[in-house]
Amino acid sequence: DEVSHEASHYTDPDDVEEFVAKTGVDSLAISIGTSHGAYKFKVKPGEEVPPLRFDILEEVERRIPGFPIVLHGASSVVPEYVALINQYGGDMAGAKGVPEDMLRKAASMAVCKINIDSDLRLAMTAKIREALATDPKNFDPRKYLAPARSAIADIVEHKILHVLGCDNKA
Repeated sequence: DEVSHEASHYTDPDDVEEFVAKTGVDSLAISIGTSHGAYKFKVKPGEEVPPLRFDILEEVERRIPGFPIVLHGASSVVPEYVALINQYGGDMAGAKGVPEDMLRKAASMAVCKINIDSDLRLAMTAKIREALATDPKNFDPRKYLAPARSAIADIVEHKILHVLGCDNKA
């Protein structure tokens, strides 16, 4: 059987109950439109990022109520960090991520874990590039990594408090 391009990129809710029962997984990463990396969507300049498929998430939640759902590849690809990387010699034209309002909506539903590694790597890379470019004599990792670590802490705090909905939920 042939599967359409669109269907191959999304979780089929008809499969989740059987998959969970047969595998015994304790959480399920589903595909509702996220993808790994900093180039998640192929959009032309000025075009909006396509919305996540919340209809699929709702149906999965209906079929396996209370089951922990994970979103892989859900970095927002923060434009400020992409711009900083590009300003200091990087080449990340066209990098796009998942808008934070979509992640907030997913977190308010069955999604209990949202993976945002690319956002952390972009923040670190941006601040390292900036530190080395603005102080070319610097060869001390303690000095050029300090702003990078701070940027990671800032983005983690922002995501916890304003995006992921997980503050005060230890």
